[in-house]
Amino acid sequence: MNHQDDSGRTAILLVDPYNDFLSEGGKVWPAVREVAIEVGLLDNLRTVTATARAAGIRVFFVPHRRWREDDYVTWAHPNPTQRAIQQRHTFALGTRGGEFHPDLQPTDDDIVVHEHWAQSGFANTDLDLQLRQHGITHVVLIGLLANTCIESTARYAMELGYHVTLVRDATAAFSTEMMHAAHELNGPTFAHAIVTTADLTRRLAPERNNP
Repeated sequence: MNHQDDSGRTAILLVDPYNDFLSEGGKVWPAVREVAIEVGLLDNLRTVTATARAAGIRVFFVPHRRWREDDYVTWAHPNPTQRAIQQRHTFALGTRGGEFHPDLQPTDDDIVVHEHWAQSGFANTDLDLQLRQHGITHVVLIGLLANTCIESTARYAMELGYHVTLVRDATAAFSTEMMHAAHELNGPTFAHAIVTTADLTRRLAPERNNP
């Protein structure tokens, strides 16, 4: 991603920044905690969003469906993740777990797109419409989980013709093996760039490195 050429057409896609994923007491936090701490997930999410906003790059919140009572009960083919959500009420509407992390709240300039039901932030939402209406051609994906919603959303973005950047330490998964698969095995088949938060920060705000 070339900052000078593409910053005006670039957006950050912040996927599923819910307390259930990111906060102590969250329903899924115990499963991601080890990897999240190892990569410095929260600090890196804060850094990417703050740097992007300072550079005039818009942040799009790409949230998962917040669980409501009777979700999936009458569905013919709920997937295993949806079955797990049905059992543990992940991201339940009206609960702390279903709220965005306190440090990752939308600003007036951010856009919160429609909630996705499964893993892709594009399927059955307005994400593609919102990106195109804002002239976006390059997307940078951060958030959770690396090998499910991040990968699905990124693959879909590639299929729709967007330039896709993954940020390997601004995401997490349930294991280091899943992170390895997301960034070393699967990511290179569809992503145009796979970078670190430090790499991305330098590209988004090069003036900080040249006082």
